[in-house]
Amino acid sequence: MNFPDILLQNTALVTRRQLFGRTAGGVGMAALASLLQQEGVMAAPTGTTGPHHRPKAKRVVMLWQGGAPSHVDLFDSKPMLQKMAGKDIPDSVRGTTRLSTMSASYKKWPCVPSIKPFKPYGTAGTMLSEMLPNIGALSDDLCLVRSMHTEAVNHAPGVTFFMTGAQVPGRPSMGAWLSYGLGSESDNLPAFVVMTSSDKGKTCGQLFFDYYWGNGFLPSRYQGVRFRNTGEPVPYLSNPPGISPAGRRALLDDIAAMNAAHLADYGDPEIDTRITQYEMAFRMQTSVPDLVDFAGESPKTIERYGPDALTKGSFANNCLVARRLLERGVRFVQLMHSGWDQHSNLFTQLEVQCRDTDAPAAALVQDLKERGLLEDTLVVWGCEFGRTPFGQGDPASPKGRDHFGRAYSWWLAGGGIAPGTVHGATDDFGWNITENPVHVHDMQATILHLCGLDHERLTFRYQGRQYRLTDVHGEVVRGILA
Repeated sequence: MNFPDILLQNTALVTRRQLFGRTAGGVGMAALASLLQQEGVMAAPTGTTGPHHRPKAKRVVMLWQGGAPSHVDLFDSKPMLQKMAGKDIPDSVRGTTRLSTMSASYKKWPCVPSIKPFKPYGTAGTMLSEMLPNIGALSDDLCLVRSMHTEAVNHAPGVTFFMTGAQVPGRPSMGAWLSYGLGSESDNLPAFVVMTSSDKGKTCGQLFFDYYWGNGFLPSRYQGVRFRNTGEPVPYLSNPPGISPAGRRALLDDIAAMNAAHLADYGDPEIDTRITQYEMAFRMQTSVPDLVDFAGESPKTIERYGPDALTKGSFANNCLVARRLLERGVRFVQLMHSGWDQHSNLFTQLEVQCRDTDAPAAALVQDLKERGLLEDTLVVWGCEFGRTPFGQGDPASPKGRDHFGRAYSWWLAGGGIAPGTVHGATDDFGWNITENPVHVHDMQATILHLCGLDHERLTFRYQGRQYRLTDVHGEVVRGILA
């Protein structure tokens, strides 16, 4: 190796060390803090950058409904669709809206009314579908946003857009950003946990990709830990035959010493990640079995989550586990449930999906409220986009609805959200937003704000520029804050 090559190599090493040494003495200090924390010498470390202001929410649970629930069937009552059933939505309403390739070339745009009636819920009489009786019963605790919008028209880009701030994979997920910015509140569980589920009939073909909870270009210690639906929630929690807990502890101590020496030589943050992951895995050997032991749950609580509450891998079971994770200090819990992609089975599958998800989602909110946790826990029920007000398939007898990003609905609860409110509105066809539009980046900025993070200050330098979850966009939605 000649002298210029050596100089370039040393410069790269110094730059990397400077990058990860910006706070608290760098990763070496972080490793030392971790060791001191194990001995009880100091409290748990805070995040890398935040909080920037006093948070309203200490933790977040994202109830992701993959496949796109139909806003005009569930959350946004449109009598005009009933009045004009079978007639085309006017050109003046549709304009130049971008649609998926499945319906972009349609010549007919027949109005399809909601498949079940809407009814008023709560003291404000918020109109919701009768297919959501349990969520409706909690409407006084919810903020319903009827003016979400996105540029995405297909599932994977749409999910990626909200989770990472870009439609192309590669950037850190929201849970990773929160973990990076705020650190962890739990010594025995990860800061960011993910669980997945699907409708029983497996009618939704979307996959859940690892980058939906990935760390992107952040150090890998911030990626989400996915709990499995079968077997042990996390692989290799149990010691192999013949290995005692004391033996495992001694082995990890020796490995940690070697990794610490390696860290001192190279300053690579992935070595620090390896140290912390080994330690977390050891602690999870006791914390995870307790987490999924429901013997202490009352029959009333189990019943509230529905008949699938104890069925491992179901949305109901994941909601129950989520509450237990949140009360144990997990920062971000991401539940991903598929089954809402009703292109050709809207009139049968939508009601099934509501029946399987309505009670568990409502039970989680109610459970958190009764335990005094809802006030500082942000519950978010969301999706990648909505579905078209016109029917898909044979214009004379439509069977479903296509993807629709121009307007759709979410709901939120707790953690600084204004309860019993409705934000935003759409036109008579549920097509165009007429009041208070909320873009994907606006919602990201708002969630970070409620957690005490300024989305413009939560940044990470990568390949020569400062990146953030909201890219160069986003405004906090003040109208939904308490």
